[in-house]
Amino acid sequence: MSLLADERVRLRAVEPQDLEIVYRIENDTELWGCSDTSVPYSRYAVKQFLSDTANDIYSDRQIRLIAECVGNGVPVGFADLTGFSPRHLRAEVGVVVFPEYRCAGYGESILSLLEAYACRHLLIHNIYAVVAENNEPAVRLFRKAGFDFKALLADWLACADGYSNAWLCQKVLC
Repeated sequence: MSLLADERVRLRAVEPQDLEIVYRIENDTELWGCSDTSVPYSRYAVKQFLSDTANDIYSDRQIRLIAECVGNGVPVGFADLTGFSPRHLRAEVGVVVFPEYRCAGYGESILSLLEAYACRHLLIHNIYAVVAENNEPAVRLFRKAGFDFKALLADWLACADGYSNAWLCQKVLC
């Protein structure tokens, strides 16, 4: 298998025809609590983002990838490396599995492929994630992937009903 695929999942670059997928992710209010997003994005703004990206982690400081099922090419999720530091060779990792494909092992495949790509191709030494303490599926995923849960950050994420704690998770790759 290639560096970006296993027997179940393939990670690929975001294409212009993926506009609706990216639009769906960026406007999923349930995901906003995991990010700094606080307003919806228009299709125009998403289209501009897609056309303006160089697909180069060194110039964009991030890379976004579509995760698709190897058997039929259906998108099952999304993976990204953001906040890339070329000096320190670290990046924040993000994984989204679409609701209809959750609890089927896709998250594990996506994260494993993203780690391999980050280490073997991008030579990233260190990846990390900020995971809401009450996001049990994400906590399980990162624990199973061997991330070290370094710190519990109090009142780190703003929610509709106040604040929630978040784990700072880290994994040294290479």
